[in-house]
Amino acid sequence: MVKLNKIYTRTGDDGTTGLVDGSRIAKSAPLMAAIGDVDEANSWVGVAVAALDPGSDAAAMLARIQNELFDLGADLATPADIQFGFGPHDMALRIVPGQIARLEDEIDAMNDDLEALRSFILPGGTEAAARLHVARAVARRAERAAVAAGADRDLNPLALTYLNRLSDHLFVLTRHLNAAASGDILWKPGATR
Repeated sequence: MVKLNKIYTRTGDDGTTGLVDGSRIAKSAPLMAAIGDVDEANSWVGVAVAALDPGSDAAAMLARIQNELFDLGADLATPADIQFGFGPHDMALRIVPGQIARLEDEIDAMNDDLEALRSFILPGGTEAAARLHVARAVARRAERAAVAAGADRDLNPLALTYLNRLSDHLFVLTRHLNAAASGDILWKPGATR
């Protein structure tokens, strides 16, 4: 349970921040860039949710994803346990295979109703889809940042898989939302030459 009575602690005034195990790292560390990008992706998902009907399937999927992005941030901020490695246990919140499988199931279900891609698509369409395209791009950046952070320290491999699948999910969801409106906006190579 998280309980915050005081928002500022002054412990980060020296340019460091604390990880879940109490260790401190520089705010400029690659791991912190990855955690920040995950937070930004989550914020963009929230911006997209604001443009959806609150009772829609898309809003429900994105609510689950927003919660999981907090799980993901906690996972990245928790070093491997000596006994459990990156496996889930009472003292560490970890991304687990079921979360990735659910994303894949949702991708497959949405994709079943979509036409095959005939072209790359341009970011845009409905307001919610356009916002999700930004979230997708930030999720890709978060994945790149997490891979870079993984060069310095061990990370849960499932966290990296989740980020990869998340951007796929957001892409297919943008197509799904646009299909219910005016469809994908197709790239027309060289159209303005």
